[in-house]
Amino acid sequence: MHLPTLTGTITALVTPFKRQKVAYDDLARLVAHQIKGGINGLVPVGTTGESPTLSHEEHMGVIRAVIQEARGRVPVIAGTGSNSTQEAVELTKLSHEAGADAMLVVAPYYNKPSQEGIFRHFATLAEATDKPIILYSIPSRCGVEISVAVVERLRAKYAHVSCIKEAGGSVDRVDQLKQALGRDITVLSGDDSLTLPFMAVGAEGVISVASNLYVREVGRMVQLALRNDFKKASALHRRLYPMFKAIFIEPNPVPIKTALVRAGIIASAEVRAPLCEMSAANARALAGVLSTLER
Repeated sequence: MHLPTLTGTITALVTPFKRQKVAYDDLARLVAHQIKGGINGLVPVGTTGESPTLSHEEHMGVIRAVIQEARGRVPVIAGTGSNSTQEAVELTKLSHEAGADAMLVVAPYYNKPSQEGIFRHFATLAEATDKPIILYSIPSRCGVEISVAVVERLRAKYAHVSCIKEAGGSVDRVDQLKQALGRDITVLSGDDSLTLPFMAVGAEGVISVASNLYVREVGRMVQLALRNDFKKASALHRRLYPMFKAIFIEPNPVPIKTALVRAGIIASAEVRAPLCEMSAANARALAGVLSTLER
């Protein structure tokens, strides 16, 4: 089958709520904002989409809604990870059938499996679909890292496992992956503030939180870096950097939802417990950074 190109700027979409129900009208407006801004791909129900607190029905409802709104204009990469291999397989199969173009699958969290267990987890998922799988390594949330050796084993056995979202905060790790696999692996930054350093050593884009709002700006920075124009990309990075940090002054996606409400793209900054609204002091700090960026 044809495998879509998964590079550039891909947005890890928030899941808007109204009165604690998924706000599908706001979700449609957010997707339209993304398409208009020239996004390269969309990820519904990753961590930014509050996947841990969505029911299975809501999870698949959001994925189907994003596929419908995107209408094939950009790849839709469904978040289908779980700490249960069986549950991840089920979500992957349902997303495949729904028309997702690819899957983003996080390392199993909380269980802390061995590297052999991690390999078997992803191998089982790779055998459940022939669509691209983006591995997602984020040890701060999962307690485990997907080792370079496991990435090599998966890549050797499954042609459609050729991409990884790196959110471990290490430029050296990107280098290790590229030294081991070169062009056989596509690395995407999982941290907005590290996108440019990661790209300097071979990453090919970002799965971004900031691009929920700043689609064109993040997209331009990434495209400049892909063209090896790091002088202009660095200037844009420096301008955006305070915002990259401000949208994580409280747990994701609380600040970015607050910013999206401020911009009039979604109607409510509601999140689901155990997350809660921003403190007044941090909300003021965020607004100050955004105001400066808008000048």
